[in-house]
Amino acid sequence: MVLANVALVAALWSGAAWAIRPDEILANPKLEHRARAIGTELRCLVCQNESIDDSNADLAHDLRVLVRQRLVAGDTDEQVKQYVVARYGNYVLLKPPFMAETYLLWFGPVLLLFCAAGVAAIYIRRTSQTAQTAPLTEDESRRLSALLDEPGRKKEDS
Repeated sequence: MVLANVALVAALWSGAAWAIRPDEILANPKLEHRARAIGTELRCLVCQNESIDDSNADLAHDLRVLVRQRLVAGDTDEQVKQYVVARYGNYVLLKPPFMAETYLLWFGPVLLLFCAAGVAAIYIRRTSQTAQTAPLTEDESRRLSALLDEPGRKKEDS
């Protein structure tokens, strides 16, 4: 049982290592290390919440190859990221820069949370107002008394 749990954790933990295909790995270990570092900063545009190093999507594969090609061509890490951003926009960065174009990326989740809280507050307020009971009319009171005083109904001792 313990061995099965260890195997499961190891398989899940090493899943990201399986995303990078053997044909992508560069012969130069320093360049490969740089490529992996850059790959962890770039978002897979298919998966959207994974880096290109963690994703098995074809687009992520293409981006990993592109990063390695740019590094082999002699680009710095920053030049590689700028090249990818120029092609795909700031959304490709897992940590987009804080600028006017990316305000929605930075504040969108908070704004959405406030909107949801506002809708919930309005819903709760409206349902609590409609839940208040109005006093019975005289006709309703007579009908209720007649129903409660039905013959055959046992009166409870108080």
